This record gives sequence, structure tokens and C-alpha cells, in this order.
Amino acid sequence: MDQPILSIRNLTVSFRNETGWQRAVNQISFDLPEGKILGIVGESGSGKSVTSLAVMKLLPGKGICTAEGEILFAMPGGGTLDMLAQGEKKMQEIRGSGISMIFQEPMTSLNPVMKCGKQLTEAIRLHLSFSRRKAREFVYELFREVHLPDPGKAFDSYPHQLSGGQKQRVMIAMAIACRPRLMIADEPTTALDVTVQKTILTLLKSLKDKYNLSIIFISHDLGVISEIADVVLVMNKGEIVEQGSIREIFTNPHHPYTRGLLACRPPLDKRPRRLPVVSDFLQGNEAAGAGDPRIDVVSTEERIAHHQHLYQQDPLLKVSNLQVGYASGNALFKKRKPQFFAVDNVSLEVFKGETLGLVGESGCGKTTLGRAILRLIEPAGGEIHYGGVNLRTLSPDQMRKMRKRIQIIFQDPYSSLNPRLTAGQSIVEPMIVHEPGCSKAQRRQKALELLEKVSLKGSDFDRYPHQFSGGQRQRICIARALATEPDFIICDESVSALDVSVQAQVLNLLNDLKNTLGLTYIFISHDLSVVRFMSDRMLVMKGGKLVESGEADFVYANPANEYTRRLIASIPGTVSKLKH
Repeated sequence: MDQPILSIRNLTVSFRNETGWQRAVNQISFDLPEGKILGIVGESGSGKSVTSLAVMKLLPGKGICTAEGEILFAMPGGGTLDMLAQGEKKMQEIRGSGISMIFQEPMTSLNPVMKCGKQLTEAIRLHLSFSRRKAREFVYELFREVHLPDPGKAFDSYPHQLSGGQKQRVMIAMAIACRPRLMIADEPTTALDVTVQKTILTLLKSLKDKYNLSIIFISHDLGVISEIADVVLVMNKGEIVEQGSIREIFTNPHHPYTRGLLACRPPLDKRPRRLPVVSDFLQGNEAAGAGDPRIDVVSTEERIAHHQHLYQQDPLLKVSNLQVGYASGNALFKKRKPQFFAVDNVSLEVFKGETLGLVGESGCGKTTLGRAILRLIEPAGGEIHYGGVNLRTLSPDQMRKMRKRIQIIFQDPYSSLNPRLTAGQSIVEPMIVHEPGCSKAQRRQKALELLEKVSLKGSDFDRYPHQFSGGQRQRICIARALATEPDFIICDESVSALDVSVQAQVLNLLNDLKNTLGLTYIFISHDLSVVRFMSDRMLVMKGGKLVESGEADFVYANPANEYTRRLIASIPGTVSKLKH
């Protein structure tokens, strides 16, 4: 039997809140064998990140948080250390050289006012006592090891000058700099495109083999866990509900919560009318499960008939040769001609009642295209006709009135709500602009009805954003978008920041609203499995251009473009992959 490098025994972590002490982790125990990858999976609030912070002893101090139990780390020369019993000075020695950590969001983990190279050399000189020159050479070597395309450029770049994947590679380089024995990766791929995500997972596995690293990999997505882990531990509400090998968990899950997590991701071999959600399984309603033959599936004939009805109409939106350009160089105080086109001669049509999926990696122009249609970004060329009106000829005041009919749901539910406004005030705000004739009481009543429509409570009207979960915040954003009674909504990566279980709830909600209110969507995402589930037709973007389009199921089954094939190949592992 493999010798565990980390043994956790009866770990309990509690936090103080307004009502007293609340347990975030409740008496969990597990072992991590040396040289293995342990995947910890669960929804937000399940205790995954709290467990990892306890291992690093980075939890808040006494009076705010308490940690009890044992966290035993095997030392290189033999013997074990209980992390919870160590002082801060000893922990500073262990962090980096013994145990390192990759945090979820590289943009907030890196110092924004310090160049990436300097951040690494600082840590290396502290732990390894290298000279400045030797530390710089070592950082170049690390950057090459994590496959950064231009180590010199990355060394002299600030974090905002690198892409999300490049920033995460810098964080990985920092984590392996002192050759630790254990690495904790806390949701390191959540905000990344599926293709970048796949390269990061491949990189971590290669580093694990090269240095005999032991890794704890934390995620809310069992598909991602299946790509990298040897053993899996499933957490829910601070407790371990199931653990076993990756094959056991995927092919024969025992706990309803695990079965729910597996089922709520959009399947690629069928088109369910609704996605199962975790609560279906916890309440014993497993007939909704993706593997159940009784699942309500949209038939091919039904889909063909629906599309024949859709496409016999005139287009609701018609975009012709749209261009959005940016000037390069220092153009802050000068007018310069565009030298880079984020959207380059894009043409598309959207029909009333349709969901048009728009998929591609970060930087391909998806979000820019969506905002240009709304003229939140001014196009450099082309035409945008909506309902027979050329939006590009409208004055700012006319365009403002048109936005009553065309709304957008932004990607990040945390930053798209004003923290000083309650949920109700956020929903009422667009009514004040677009429906000045309504009374205060009428607006409040309409906001209460919208909260109910998106499966929130009327009592949530007076609560602030920080009092809601991510999924609840996104529901508030959806209610706000519906406040002006639009015909057309652009969903810009509106589920990418959510747990897969919450994602399923929001996708079902968007489809329900589409059917009951007669809405039309452009659904933007980097996740092809989600786009396929939501869309009637799918457009694939790369480098500002459309490279492929067609009926969503056909594009997935018969991709003509190599780029589309690469996106499909990067979708995280499924049960069918593991069975083979």
C-alpha cells in the first residue's frame, strides 16, 4: 500500500457568524498516497477550499475560525508534522518548499503592480537564497517548463498583460519553484476555456510524473476531475459523502449527491428537454437522471419540425459585415485608425424564438460581437438591423430606447450588480429609465413578480448582493434583464462562473423563460457542451471571424473545421470515456 504523504484525521473547521459558530468542515478523514492525485469535488460551500486552507494553515485567526483534528504531513527525512500544531514561523518554511498552492483566480493571486518575473524571483530568493542573477535564470527555466510561449516577455509583463491561461502558468511556475512534495490546486481551471483547461491539466500531470508530486485537485466539475485524478473524494455541506477510485465513482456512484453531480452536466449523446439537478437526486426523484431511459428527450423529428417553423420567418436580427477595431500603441490621447479587428467582417441572422449559440476561446471576439450588436461598443463598419431598424443609424437617445427591447446578461454575477443596491432596487432601476410613467408601487410589484419568476422569494427584494450565492445573483441579473420586457437577450458567458449543479438550474430557467415569454437569445460561451444543449444553431468564432456554422447537433457530430474539432476534443471527460 502506498505511503500517505498527507493524512487528515477528524478535521473540523468552524466559523463564527451572527448566530454563533457554524461548521464548514465536519470531522472529515482521508489519506493522500505519495505521487498520486486526489480530486476533491463538490459545490460551492461544500468545504473543499476550507479544507485546503486548513492544510496550509491559512485560515483566519482565533475568534473568527477554529480548526480541530489532525493534519499529518510526511516529512522528507521521515516522521510527520501536524500542521495545526505548528507556529507561523515553521509554516512559512513549509509553505512553498514542502506544500505549495495554486489559487482559483490568478488575476487576484498575482500582484497587479509587480511584474510577473519579479514576483517569482522574490519568492525564490526568500526560500532558496539565490543571487538576483541566478534567480532570474531559474525563473526563465521555470517559464519554459510550464510552456509559456515567450519566457522573456512573460518575465517583464504585468499580470494584466497576460491571458488567463498564461497567468495560471505563472502561478504553476511559482508553485513548483521550490520543488514541493505536495501541491494543492484550488479550482485552477474554472475560469479558463476548455482548450486552455485541457493544456493546464496535461501540464499538471506531466509535472506530477517528472517530480513525483502529490496533488490535491479541487473542482466543482466531476468531468474535469475525471481528466486528472487517481482517486476522488466527494464533499457536500462539509462532509465526505463518497470516496473511491475515479472509475468506481464514475461507473458506479453510490451516493445520490454524486449521481446528481454526474447527471447535471449537459450530455453529449442525447438532448434532454430539461437538465437534471442535484435536488432531484437528493429528493429521490432519480427518474430525471441523464442515464435513466425515462428521461424526457427531444426527438429528432420534433427538433426538425421546430426548426422548419423558426426558419420560415424573416430574421429578427441581421448583422452584415460587422467590424470592431482597436488601435494599437498608445492611443489614449490620439485618434488612430484600427490596426486590430476583434470582430472582422462577421455576418449572421437570428430568428424570433431561436437560441443562436456563439462559441470560441477567449479573445475570439464573442463578447465584443455581443456588445457591438447592442452598441455598447461602437462598430467600425457593417450594419445591424433589428426588427427592420438599422441600429447603426440611431442617435444615442434612440438607441437607449431600443435597449428596452434588447437586453444583456453579463458573465460575472458578482461584478454586474451594484453592491450598494438591494436585489429589488437593481431590478427596479431599468424600469425607472424605460418606464417613467409607472408608479413606485407598480415597479415594486413588478420586481416582486420577477423575483418569483426566476425562482427567488419576494422577501429577497430587500437583501443585498453579498447575501446571495453566485447562482442566486445570476437569477437577479436575469430578472433585471426581464424588467423592461425585452424580446431579445444576449447571454454573455452567463453560466461560466457557476457550479455545474447551479449551471443546470440557470440553463433550465433560461429555457423556461424563453418558452413562456417568447424570448430570442444569443447564447455566448466557451463551453461547447453547454452551447450545444441550449442552441438551435451554433456559430464558431476564431480570431474575430466565423469559421463554422450550422445546426448545433450537426456541427457537434460532424465538425468541418479543425478548430471546432479541437474544441470538441477538449470537453472534459465523460462516463463513456472512462468505460473505455
